Amino acid sequence: MISDFLSGFLSGATLILAIGAQNSFVLRQGIRNEHIVPVVLVCSCADALLIMAGVAGLGLLIQSNPAVLTFARYGGAIFLAAYGIAAGKRALQSNRLVVNAEIGASLGTAIATCLSFTFLNPHVYLDTVILLGSLANQRQGTGRWIFGLGGSMASFAWFFALGFGARKLAPLFSKSIAWRLLDTAIAISMIGLSVMLFIG
Repeated sequence: MISDFLSGFLSGATLILAIGAQNSFVLRQGIRNEHIVPVVLVCSCADALLIMAGVAGLGLLIQSNPAVLTFARYGGAIFLAAYGIAAGKRALQSNRLVVNAEIGASLGTAIATCLSFTFLNPHVYLDTVILLGSLANQRQGTGRWIFGLGGSMASFAWFFALGFGARKLAPLFSKSIAWRLLDTAIAISMIGLSVMLFIG
């Protein structure tokens, strides 16, 4: 049981540590100290839901219906491009972090953006539902569910560490140049991911 949990945790951690669209959004929210708990909970719970769905066999259904991934691919590409352009526009402005005075996005907007980054990203389905689901189902009996639980716990640990750890960077982002560099990096990565999705 412990080995199944550890295998799931390490497998989940390996897949989630890459800085992508979802992680970039959580990082930015953490630096701004804005809706951190709801955002990290949404990301973690969504990943856990997808992992457990993969353990339950959803991966096989998705593999037999490629139209699902095609829809997520183009929808995600459009969303990432729009977010990347918005980040590029912010990079051209002289922003700095003033937590007490700055009015950021509403809670509803933050959660909607977070859900979009999660469910419109076809790589999420490939990583969590298909790959982790396949790894889990190589185990017997309850072992596959324990593996899935380990993968889910990796998501919770990572997103909470990223969201709350990013707050320590807030003093650095009181300078305009730091925000401009971050938004430039986000814009490049989002538009790059969008182009990759469009060209397959």
